Amino acid sequence: MPRELDEKDIAILKKLAPECGELTCSGSGHMFHSILPPVSNHFSEDSEDFIRRISQLSTEELTYITDMIRKGEESLGCLPVEDVEAFVHHVHDKISPEVAQAVISAYESGNECAH
Repeated sequence: MPRELDEKDIAILKKLAPECGELTCSGSGHMFHSILPPVSNHFSEDSEDFIRRISQLSTEELTYITDMIRKGEESLGCLPVEDVEAFVHHVHDKISPEVAQAVISAYESGNECAH
């Protein structure tokens, strides 16, 4: 479900991708509707860079993103599998195995790609 990024979302996006000037996808010209897809697909050089970026999240920010994923408001659908796996491992280590499993369940339920 596409959403309009609010101030908190934009602050997290800019923390993860400080080089993000515009909040639009350079390929489609559409506004970003999630935090993780643009970080993974537009700003990270590779999976190692993605991991480095998400490792900057505070526990509060990570919890916020996982809550949004569980509500279906944050998309994982168009992330490369290795980035989803890295995110889930990070959630497992920083929050809990139960929250990591909930993220996996949300991912497997077929979240659509929402840049």
